[in-house]
Amino acid sequence: MAEFMVVVADPEAGDSHQFDVEGQDANRFLGRDLGDEVDGAAVGLDGFTLELTGGSDKAGRPMHPKVPGGNLKEILAEDVDIGFKESRPGERKRVTVRGREINEETVQINAKVVSGDGSVADALAGDDDEADEE
Repeated sequence: MAEFMVVVADPEAGDSHQFDVEGQDANRFLGRDLGDEVDGAAVGLDGFTLELTGGSDKAGRPMHPKVPGGNLKEILAEDVDIGFKESRPGERKRVTVRGREINEETVQINAKVVSGDGSVADALAGDDDEADEE
């Protein structure tokens, strides 16, 4: 059974929120690629649309949008590539990254809000109020 930590960024407010997702909600992410849009209901944000922007596996290897599938791959990375920061100009290095498809090996998924009604903070505050009433 899949289990993910989903980090949702709100570009308008400039903040981010973490959600632990498991079970049926986690299955909504399996097989999706980076850049795909998903319904925010999977993380409790009804009425919002999320765009998948990145992620990492259990060893901390980043997902790379140019690598197909969900397997590990070694790439020759430059400064513009994800997972590598050059220490001197023109440096390149072979690094291991994970493909752009979300699978069972993925632990963290990064997403951003692309559309929705209101603000994310207000939507989450409404969920807290409902939990307090019970």
